[in-house]
Amino acid sequence: MTQIELDMLLKLGISAILGLVIGLERELKRKPVGLKTSLVISIVSCLLTIVSIESAYSFPHNDNINITMDPLRLAAQIVSGIGFLGAGVILRRENDSISGLTTAAMIWGAAGIGIAVGAGFFTEAIVGVGLLIISVELIPFLMNLIGPKRLREKEISLQLNVTDKNNIAEIIILMKEEDFSIKRVRIKDIAKDEHLVQFVIAVDSKLKTTDVYYTISKYHGIKSVEIESMG
Repeated sequence: MTQIELDMLLKLGISAILGLVIGLERELKRKPVGLKTSLVISIVSCLLTIVSIESAYSFPHNDNINITMDPLRLAAQIVSGIGFLGAGVILRRENDSISGLTTAAMIWGAAGIGIAVGAGFFTEAIVGVGLLIISVELIPFLMNLIGPKRLREKEISLQLNVTDKNNIAEIIILMKEEDFSIKRVRIKDIAKDEHLVQFVIAVDSKLKTTDVYYTISKYHGIKSVEIESMG
């Protein structure tokens, strides 16, 4: 093997390892983009960057023909093209909350790491992966421990089937007494003595969703409870 071929294999190997790190983080959190996807994105981004750089200098130059190419032409297209894949993991739920933004950002990050390795910036790529993992794992953990109260809360979606509309105001008062921060309220009449009340509330992140359910279900006048953690 030539030195150039060994260099290419080294770059692809490093990009695979760094893509593996990003993929494992997503896989452990059971996110839609996991190990295999991150590996493919990182390796192929690296490969296309290598092809782009090598192609720019592979054409012969003489007095009659002088072909010039941008060494990172393909790499520039990766950055915009990866957006289509990222858009596929961003979901809008029935409660109007958006999920998948972090995963989409990690897809973009995996592509960026592959480009950096393909361009020969090994140290920068390794540091970049380290900072990515710190950003999505360590920083949120620290914020839950010592951060402002707003950053130590998680949002929960509630759907309550209330038999008497006069109980709705009492339910809101009881929730506030439990230190549940009410973000949004929606009330809909289903039948004469049946009302659907939808809440989005913020509670302490350490509080289990089941604890919120047990607390709410004890309130007078509630026929049924549906609860979903949005965090």
